[in-house]
Amino acid sequence: MNRLWKLLLVIALVLPIAISTSYAEAPEQSNTTHETGAVASTIAGQREYVVDLARWGIRKDGTHAVETTRGINNALMWASSQGITTVSLPTGTYLIDKNSRITMVSNMTFKLDNKTVIQKETNGKESYETLYVGYGITNVKLQGGIYRGDKATHDFSKKDNKYTAGTHESGVGIKSEGAVNFTVEGIKAENFTGDGMIIGGKGTLIKDLYAANFVAGSFDARGLPVADKNSIRTKAPVIFSNPILLKEQTFELTNNINLPRTFDIYFYRNDNTFLTSIKNTTVQNIIQIPAGAAKFQLVFKKSAATGAYVEVWNKAVSKNVVVKDSEFAFNRRQGITVGGGDQIQILNSVFHDMKGTAPQSGIDVEGGFGENGYRNTNITIRDNEFYNNTAYDLILYDGWNAIVEGNHFASKGVIGLAVSTPFTGAAVKNNHFDGTRIVAYHDATFIGNLMNDSYTFFEGPNITIEKMTFIDSILAMTSSKPFGVTATDITMYNNKKQEYALSIWKKPVRLTNVTIHGETLLNTVVGGSEEGSIFDNLQLLGHSGANLPRGTYNNCVFESAAGNKRDLAVTTAGSYVFNGCKIKSASTGLYLDNKASSFTVKDSTFNITGNAPAISVQAAKKVELLNNTINANQLTQPSIPMIKINDYWKRTDPYDVFAATIKDNQITTNIAAIGISTSYAGVGAPPYTVTNNVLKKAKLELKKNDLTAKNTLQ
Repeated sequence: MNRLWKLLLVIALVLPIAISTSYAEAPEQSNTTHETGAVASTIAGQREYVVDLARWGIRKDGTHAVETTRGINNALMWASSQGITTVSLPTGTYLIDKNSRITMVSNMTFKLDNKTVIQKETNGKESYETLYVGYGITNVKLQGGIYRGDKATHDFSKKDNKYTAGTHESGVGIKSEGAVNFTVEGIKAENFTGDGMIIGGKGTLIKDLYAANFVAGSFDARGLPVADKNSIRTKAPVIFSNPILLKEQTFELTNNINLPRTFDIYFYRNDNTFLTSIKNTTVQNIIQIPAGAAKFQLVFKKSAATGAYVEVWNKAVSKNVVVKDSEFAFNRRQGITVGGGDQIQILNSVFHDMKGTAPQSGIDVEGGFGENGYRNTNITIRDNEFYNNTAYDLILYDGWNAIVEGNHFASKGVIGLAVSTPFTGAAVKNNHFDGTRIVAYHDATFIGNLMNDSYTFFEGPNITIEKMTFIDSILAMTSSKPFGVTATDITMYNNKKQEYALSIWKKPVRLTNVTIHGETLLNTVVGGSEEGSIFDNLQLLGHSGANLPRGTYNNCVFESAAGNKRDLAVTTAGSYVFNGCKIKSASTGLYLDNKASSFTVKDSTFNITGNAPAISVQAAKKVELLNNTINANQLTQPSIPMIKINDYWKRTDPYDVFAATIKDNQITTNIAAIGISTSYAGVGAPPYTVTNNVLKKAKLELKKNDLTAKNTLQ
């Protein structure tokens, strides 16, 4: 018994030591979170590993880049093999090998505190990555930490090889290349020679087809080859043998040379039996592989295959990527490039001080799709802050469907948002453009945005502007197609800072409920658009004059600023209609002057508060003044006509008002002024029609040959 008790005592003393040693060697078995190298069960049931630096040969003092990079990658792979889902590093600076990178594994969170730096080793490379999330990797999260490039010490004199451009614009902090379910949260990416982050795709060349791969002919409805002298077809089918197609199930044709963009495609089963066809699809369309298809044949409408070439690709983009609560700063090229992604969200992050090489932007959504690049779809950019970027805050260059909402674009004097022609379907809502410009070429809707101290360029087509507020800013529209730009419920405030407020050029546009307050340095409205614009409820309140573009003005309100000496001028050749408008001015209410123009002013009210005409017609092909009400109750000079055709000093010139009808107007003056004057119309002026007008205190001063009837003087 004594010997048994001694044995039990030895076991009791030795067992804790053995257990402790076992845990030190296999940290994944531990449940403690308090020691480096420990594995913990988190609240969510995930397991976290705080990397044992000594075990993996990692240094946290910013030295030993090769060993540190290799050690981090080995630790990540080991943790993944153990079912660990979170790996963290102790606070420190980790130098990443100039010839390598951190390579993430699936189902892993890489967690750092806000003092820990992932530092790229200084180098002379044109292209590098610091952390990489590749194709086939899923469910990755980067949480916290500072990812820092070598911009300050980089050797920009070297080239990666003799064929590269030498621009050193591809040194990247974080790169996703076709990853799925990737989240970046609370990180900082700074001082890279290129981008802080790239969200991109992986391209796989499936097959390239040359002229020798085609013969004359086509296929019939059963998928059988038939003679067709106007078409060429593939000699042999392209087989879906590349492994990536088993996963992605899509492909596209691209880089066509001496071939039409449009083609027909015929799918076959593995036993060569015909399955289905797609007619009149185009190069760069993403084609879904039908269930059961093992191969395909192509037909192009072309009589000969001479010089023909086309490529078959799979383009796998990054999917379901979220970047939030992060900062991207001081990178040479830009903060984030979305260069091939679907369902991308960039949220509540900061982008600033991008400078060094074009495009120098906060975010650039640009996959180069038109140049054999990658497709961008379903992009959300929300609640971000942009400032001090050299050229752009945000570029939507190519892709489909973006939501840009709640952002503050504040890089003064640069383009806050550019929407290029290749981008389709941008919804831009409730952003603040603070001293930054908007340039939009195509297919975008702007709702509820605020802009101050800047200007726009809207070209269209398919641009809609709604419920926007402009403060000391210019709303400029240069529509490339008729009604390619429309604006509704716009409010503008001016404090004599901009030369003008509203500018309209090229094709006609439609504006509804646009209200412009205050004075500009020159005319409040300018323009030279073609005929046909429609302005419903345009209000110029306290304006400083305008050179109104051609169009129809319905229910407009024009009130000049106190002391303003500039008229509302209409001087461009074309057709103008003012219908139901209200005009208040101390100077000329409407100044109409172009002998190739037709002017109609009807059902409108003029309140003249100075010694000036309500309507002055200096030249016109035709003018109709119908059923208007004119009140001038502050006249001190009886020689001022309320409606006048030409001026006294032009009375001996050849006439240039070719037809005039002045009918059913009511004119009231406070003194015996001239209500309607045609007597100075010029030499040889034709008869004008002046009928059914009511003049209170005012009088008529007409040519002898005018057609007059039923005018009432009261």
